[in-house]
Amino acid sequence: MGRELQPATSGAGPLLQRDYWAVVADSPLDPVELMTYVKARFCTLPPAALVEFAAPDGVVRDATIDIRITPAQRCAVRVIHDDRQSVTLGTLAGHPEAGRITFGAYRNPAGDVIFHIRSRARSTSLIKRIGFLAIGDAMQTNTWTDFIRNVAVSVGARIEGVIHADTQQVDELPEDDEPLHSPTFLAVGD
Repeated sequence: MGRELQPATSGAGPLLQRDYWAVVADSPLDPVELMTYVKARFCTLPPAALVEFAAPDGVVRDATIDIRITPAQRCAVRVIHDDRQSVTLGTLAGHPEAGRITFGAYRNPAGDVIFHIRSRARSTSLIKRIGFLAIGDAMQTNTWTDFIRNVAVSVGARIEGVIHADTQQVDELPEDDEPLHSPTFLAVGD
């Protein structure tokens, strides 16, 4: 498997939970179909001006996804959890953050299809934290909101209302430590 996973407990600074989500209106796909689509096209969905993904083995359990963050930072994540409605990635040594991120689709109580990204991570060092505060936070928000927008557009749907972005400092949970294998949220309601 190569490089070691970096649980959030190994990082520095506050543990942040970041949620990005939107209603995918007029989706021709149900949540399970939407996640199948996202996993198959994962590397085409982020904004290429900010980040590029390469997943030569696909987006499946234990696969590594190589990342190039603009302008030239290289790092990687590993698929640590995969089910019908979500996929979770854990950061590997060399990534600027320590933690995990889940991409999932589900229906809300009104029956709308929701596409949701939740990360639970902290910077790997205080120096990385300063860099994140200076530029990384905005880049990360743009990356994941554009990812959500690209998911909707690429399946012929639209975003209803706005793409929500919320960040809060949270306490550690047992799942934030080794062994990393749990999603950051459960995507249920297909």
